[in-house]
Amino acid sequence: MISPVMSRGTLGIVLLLAATAVARPVAGQDPHLLVITGLGGDPMYSERFTEWGSALVAVASEKFGLPADHIIYLGEDPTADVRIQDRSTRENVDLAFAKLVSNSQPGDHIFVVLIGHGSYSTGQSRFNLPGPDLTAEDFALHLDQLSGRRVAFMNLASASGEFVKALSGEGRTIVTATRTGRERNETIFGGYFIDAFTGEDADLNKDGRVSVWEAFEFARSEVTREYETSNRIATEHPVLDDNGDGEGSTDLVDALDGALARTMFLAGDPTLAAARATDDEELRAILVRKADVERRIEELLPLRGQIDQDRYDNELEELLVELALTNREIEARTGGNE
Repeated sequence: MISPVMSRGTLGIVLLLAATAVARPVAGQDPHLLVITGLGGDPMYSERFTEWGSALVAVASEKFGLPADHIIYLGEDPTADVRIQDRSTRENVDLAFAKLVSNSQPGDHIFVVLIGHGSYSTGQSRFNLPGPDLTAEDFALHLDQLSGRRVAFMNLASASGEFVKALSGEGRTIVTATRTGRERNETIFGGYFIDAFTGEDADLNKDGRVSVWEAFEFARSEVTREYETSNRIATEHPVLDDNGDGEGSTDLVDALDGALARTMFLAGDPTLAAARATDDEELRAILVRKADVERRIEELLPLRGQIDQDRYDNELEELLVELALTNREIEARTGGNE
């Protein structure tokens, strides 16, 4: 039952405010980014892939504030952009994942973005690289080394759909530009997905950050719009899987997928950043606790309509009260400066 202090009408307003509040990941989750642009096969595609990769790396560094040692950028031609650290060969991709393992720790968020062309034959999906390609199974072995981290793996290439089955697992968000490996045509999803992070339109709840869920929804909607306005039959159907069942969803509104993707942000968490910056150990503990409460709110919101309504209302009310009390503690500790 809802307490007399908070009526159902008031709770509805609070629900709306909570849905638009800044979502925070759990304590200790530092973001790491690996961007790989593959073989273009044509100067037009090579330039486009480099443009997309460079834009994402630039915004991660300059807007989101990721440290240089948290970003790895491999490209087809290292001379095409000063941000590219090395050529995107199979050997260098292997080394990049080894670096991710050594530079990150359990609880961190790992973002892997593949930009380029893909192929599918004899039951195997591949991402095209200069030299030998990497299969979905190859990438699965790399992700297995990242145990304990939350991983968002985005394959924005053609014929990428089979990566979902190969990579799906607990704590992983898998995004592909196509539904199956047989959708081999050039894709436009990747450009819109990158736009989601480099622009402003994808921040659906206006919290100042874009989650993987928001980026996917924005890009999927733009792909649908472009095909419809050009009167073309859609040759790509992007999907997202984050519940580990190996079945991607295209429409996330009523899907089982999407809860984890809502908590995956390329931008660092400001509450946790404040916790790390303060020398006040008590304040640091309160800030970490606040981040955890906000994460639990973010994970609960998508369950509305999927669990008993009274249970949902009660759990949300308890979390909102806890958040309010935590904010009060912070204000008392800082004099309202946090």
